[in-house]
Amino acid sequence: MTKAIMGTVEHVLETLHLASDDAVPVTPPTSKKLQALKEKYIKAKQEHVFAFYDSLSVSEQAALYEQLSGFDPERINTITEHALNSTKPKDDKEKALESGLEPLPESATASILDSAPQDITKWFEAGLDLIAENKVGVVLMAGGQGTRLGSSDPKGCFNIGLPSEKSLFQIQAERIRKVESLAHKKSGKEDVVVPWYVMTSGPTRESTEKYFKENSYFGLKEENIIIFEQGVLPCISNEGKILLESKGRVAVAPDGNGGIYQALVTSSVMKDMRKRGIQHIHAYCVDNCLVKVADPVFIGFAASKDVDIATKVVRKRSAKESVGLILLKNGKPDVVEYSEIDAATAEAKDPKYQDVLKFRAANIVNHYYSFRFLQTIPQWADKLPHHVARKKIPYVDTEKGTIVKAEKPNGIKLEQFVFDVFPTLELNKFACLEVRREDEFSPLKNAKGTGEDDQDTSKRDIMQQGKRWLEAAGATVTSESDDSGIEVSPLMSYGGEGLEKLNGGTVRAPAVLEKVAKNDG
Repeated sequence: MTKAIMGTVEHVLETLHLASDDAVPVTPPTSKKLQALKEKYIKAKQEHVFAFYDSLSVSEQAALYEQLSGFDPERINTITEHALNSTKPKDDKEKALESGLEPLPESATASILDSAPQDITKWFEAGLDLIAENKVGVVLMAGGQGTRLGSSDPKGCFNIGLPSEKSLFQIQAERIRKVESLAHKKSGKEDVVVPWYVMTSGPTRESTEKYFKENSYFGLKEENIIIFEQGVLPCISNEGKILLESKGRVAVAPDGNGGIYQALVTSSVMKDMRKRGIQHIHAYCVDNCLVKVADPVFIGFAASKDVDIATKVVRKRSAKESVGLILLKNGKPDVVEYSEIDAATAEAKDPKYQDVLKFRAANIVNHYYSFRFLQTIPQWADKLPHHVARKKIPYVDTEKGTIVKAEKPNGIKLEQFVFDVFPTLELNKFACLEVRREDEFSPLKNAKGTGEDDQDTSKRDIMQQGKRWLEAAGATVTSESDDSGIEVSPLMSYGGEGLEKLNGGTVRAPAVLEKVAKNDG
């Protein structure tokens, strides 16, 4: 693809998804520019968004013009129509096409649960070497607010109740510091850096930047933390009309975790990666308190197979667990939601291992990308499908000028999924690594007291992991209750290593083991 064409496609991405609201102009547009924009919306039959324009203040007119200029109304109509059609019940022919589900072949998979120890060590060492060469970067998807957790702050700021009172952001920052330290020790190279690209949303960007600054970037250098913003798309009524949240502003919503692709292109991230020489990227969601950030094993595994995308999975707990599955669909790597699989398929056993499910690779949104693949984003990002989330969306009645609070779902939010790109790959460029759930996956999604995927389960899983690490190192852990555990600081151990000095000792739970020293060693 030529440079000129690439530039055109990048422009399409920029106009489809409105970026940051920074630098809103003070002066409204000229009448000529305003009329040109109005004609675009009239052609798309979305002209109602200008219903109150003449009654707005100068600054409000400027802001609305700027916001509407960031969207292509014809393109919004197209993706809305496609998204709504994709949610219609499938006919027998379509169902037959989707019946071709198979697990990924062994050539594309590996499992920490049954891989030879020497293979895991080889991947770990190879990953550390790449980190030491400053070829590894990390992309964090951190656009969510902690609303369901009872907090208005970004989810990454949330304190899950550990003895140290560390937030998710701090835990993950310290894992980056530790893996940099491990790579430094192995290689002897100075200035080992794993840049951290933090993708926020409109509501979380400012508070995320403030939180990092107030906490001195958790010991990382400011220039190695690049905070950027995912795009947004207009909220659409059930009748296909763009909704206004006020007389001078369109109602918008983040474009889903699949918005990461457009955001990488329209922000400075790809340019920064290219400048640094990044070749391997780890991408994950902020709400997983056990995530191994820039995991050397994962990086080494993916790099050794020379794939463009790799993904981590955990073993599905039971046939009824509500998780998406990574598998082959019509011969292509894909993710199929639990609701799309019939009971017989979900309950099928692996013919080689009768005690495990045939389809067991649970998606945890934890991915590896090659930089060479991310460079091709402009060629395909605008072709990925959009999905519909039906919501109750407050809006302004353009005839009465009043705000209406919906009592039932009155519209849709359009979003993309990060895994929608999987089927575009040839199978030899995709790989899957199964990891232990208890070591790598504990999402924070629900309010305290829910009993599943809440702050209590997150705290428990970190504390129990620390207890296992100490016992594996030869220490004795005593406690008054079986559920007490040990919080081991990431600065002390990344994955259970470095605890040999505790061999033969006794630690009473609950406790926190913290270590901050030169080079975080």
